[in-house]
Amino acid sequence: MVKRALLALLGLMTFSAHAVVILQYHHVSETTPAATSVTPAQFREQMQFLADDGFKVIPLSQVVEAIKNKQDLPAKTVAITFDDGYRSIATTAHPILKEFGFPYTLFVAIEPIKQKFTEMMTWEDLIKLSKEGADIANHSWAHEHLIRKLDNESQSQWLARIKANIQDTENAIREATGQNFKMLAYPYGEYNQAIQDMLTENGFVAFGQQSGAAGPYSPLTALPRFPVAGQYADLKSLKAKLYSLNMPVLEQTPSDPELKGGHWRPELKVKLDMSDISAKQVMCYIQGQGAKTPTWSSDNEFSIQADLALPTGRSRYNCTAPSKTRNGYYWFSQAWVRPKDDGTWVKE
Repeated sequence: MVKRALLALLGLMTFSAHAVVILQYHHVSETTPAATSVTPAQFREQMQFLADDGFKVIPLSQVVEAIKNKQDLPAKTVAITFDDGYRSIATTAHPILKEFGFPYTLFVAIEPIKQKFTEMMTWEDLIKLSKEGADIANHSWAHEHLIRKLDNESQSQWLARIKANIQDTENAIREATGQNFKMLAYPYGEYNQAIQDMLTENGFVAFGQQSGAAGPYSPLTALPRFPVAGQYADLKSLKAKLYSLNMPVLEQTPSDPELKGGHWRPELKVKLDMSDISAKQVMCYIQGQGAKTPTWSSDNEFSIQADLALPTGRSRYNCTAPSKTRNGYYWFSQAWVRPKDDGTWVKE
């Protein structure tokens, strides 16, 4: 069982449960895949809403430091991130962000830059953006599925390879830009407990692609972000997420997203601080299987389990609850990654 800090017992309940909403983008373009894109018009509309509605957009590194140091962040705080370093960020998103004065973070992989893929930024682009306020951070060397072992690779060999991958990427970014944030965005949002432990030992924080607001109850190696693209790109959908709150998870088991050994219907057990939550209003959603009412074993502990086996690849359990005292929903998401029955992975 993973036990998170019992904030209430430590007298830290004054830490704002609002925390921060971290937005994740890929493309800002009308010609790229809709599933990973927002149009320039949508992106401008979203940035205009943030400005008009009084949101405070801060650097992601500042978010990390606040969570690490248990510093309060006001309500309506947002951080903006982009994965992969596509050229449309430099040509389209950056000028809009510069116009609004919004900082942002680019998570980049090194191999696509070295190969000079036409849709990706160059080092020259990234250096220019870094000088104009963008933070450049780690997205692995070649955008690998980090949890997947090579043929005949032992556990120790695999972990050593992943550690070198992340460190080599961080070194390349530091040498090119002078920046060294030690922030990793997991490619595909895939990670496991062994990677999390390795990152902690080496002073990294990491971000997934599971939804939810980040804050004092979030693991520093599995910080949530809200993907903004495709069906989630419209402003109406985004508004609800911008007001989401950091679900006060005190304990959960399991926390490792990697499913093994035929356990394709994981039972998730969660213990909450119920100070601002009503148990009867907590609702969970199994990706691909719909809404499911949690089973409560005590006043503040519930479990949730899929009725059917989760599909191969990536999926989520999401749980939400409205605040009793403020505007917005507490939002928590647990990522899962499942191999095929024979232990091999879906090709992507």
